[in-house]
Amino acid sequence: MHSGSHKQATGCHILAMPYPARGHINPMINLCTLLASRDSITITIVLTEEWLGVIGSGLDRPNIRLRSIPNVVPSEHERAADMIGFIESVFTKMEAPFCRLLDQLDDLPISCVLADTLLPWITAVGSRRSIPTVSLWTAVPSTFLGLYEEFPETREEIIVDPPEVSSMNTAGLPSLEFKDTRTRNLFLEAFSCATKSQGIVFTSFYELQPHVVSSLRAKLHVPIHAIGPAIPYMSLNVPPSMPLPSSHEDCFSWLDSQAEASVLYVSMGSFYSTSSEQLHELSKGLDASGYRYLWVARKEAIGLQESSGVNGLVVPWCDQLRVLCHSSVGGFLTHCGWNSTMESIYAGVPMLTFPIAAEQPYNSTLIVDDWKIGLELKSNVGADNLVGGEEISHKIMRLMDPNGEEAKYLRKRAQELQETCRRAVEQGGSTDCNIVSFVDDVVHGKLGQRGVIKVAQLASGLAQRLDPFSPEADGVSPQGVTSGSNPSFVIGDPMKKVQWVETTRRA
Repeated sequence: MHSGSHKQATGCHILAMPYPARGHINPMINLCTLLASRDSITITIVLTEEWLGVIGSGLDRPNIRLRSIPNVVPSEHERAADMIGFIESVFTKMEAPFCRLLDQLDDLPISCVLADTLLPWITAVGSRRSIPTVSLWTAVPSTFLGLYEEFPETREEIIVDPPEVSSMNTAGLPSLEFKDTRTRNLFLEAFSCATKSQGIVFTSFYELQPHVVSSLRAKLHVPIHAIGPAIPYMSLNVPPSMPLPSSHEDCFSWLDSQAEASVLYVSMGSFYSTSSEQLHELSKGLDASGYRYLWVARKEAIGLQESSGVNGLVVPWCDQLRVLCHSSVGGFLTHCGWNSTMESIYAGVPMLTFPIAAEQPYNSTLIVDDWKIGLELKSNVGADNLVGGEEISHKIMRLMDPNGEEAKYLRKRAQELQETCRRAVEQGGSTDCNIVSFVDDVVHGKLGQRGVIKVAQLASGLAQRLDPFSPEADGVSPQGVTSGSNPSFVIGDPMKKVQWVETTRRA
């Protein structure tokens, strides 16, 4: 099954395979859209039939085409009940239909396969078919370096860091503690296969964690490309290619009527859920704060809209990056998913962090203690960690106060990091240069040739100040995380051991 236009390319053909989850599919599609803006590149994106039905109609570029494989893994709605079981099915059931699809793609030779790190079998498939493979890591780069430190058995030799990164504080990395052998083996397999690929791509920009990227380039035998943020910033000034829900117009009409930097945007992501008790406390805190808020609450939206005060607008969906870039938005209450974090950085909006699961507590630590662009509302994950409405209201007022010194400082830091991010994606910036280097490697068959990529002004003083491992950075002293109420894993305080847990999501 397929969708999308077909355009013969004179340069290269990249086959892209995301992990079947929205938080992985979105950055892959955004990255492919960015790559497809370059000359002579055709990209084929492979999705499960379920995700093709969700994504297909919204992607319309002449040199991007969509193909699908059968739904051989549980649906998006089922994976929350058994996250590790879902990952196992991805590891064991998707390879065969993917190979059958490869046999059918004989109209255009494949230059390389760009695949999510959590599709480890891609590396072996590429090796058997003599197709270079590149691994896409959709989380913060330091979590990948944390896996390197956790899995010494994957190293063929000990590599000493070059002088510029030898003083890096490895205690600032997320230290991973697996709760069972089953979970550890899954991530060991994924990491091991990624390091055997012909390249690794990060959805971050170099200046955000320069010492981490430099250390990975020194330690690994594959090229490292930091070509983020993998968010849809290229489409901000482009009209939507498909009709949008009525809530979209309502949302922006409401934002247009608000004062500058006066609105708190609230979103807890598209997958993990919070309890009804926590949603009630959140609603109380928002109303008590006195500040205007736009809350994307998905299925809970109808009930919340009925109970929200005059200051709030609750909608089931919005174009998040466009909202964050709107002049009336002055803060973001977020679950700290990596894609949302990158969008907030790009928009220059300070954050109020409310991590729920996975690496989100670690992202919160970076936001609050290292980059200093937000306040921590919740440090722990788990069923018993209810944050009361009074505390929520107090933190919102601290973040949004237009005259408060703390809020002014956070806004200043967020704007500085925004400027760094914007420079990275401009022509000649670090992301732009890394994209040029990556495309050049693909087009000229140079994937897998190890070497440090030269980019412009990577050692700027601002980048050093913003990097958590810079000697000038303040020490890290957040509260730790020892357990979680959601599936897969938890990464918390980088100064402490992190427990990877396998539980179920609460409704």
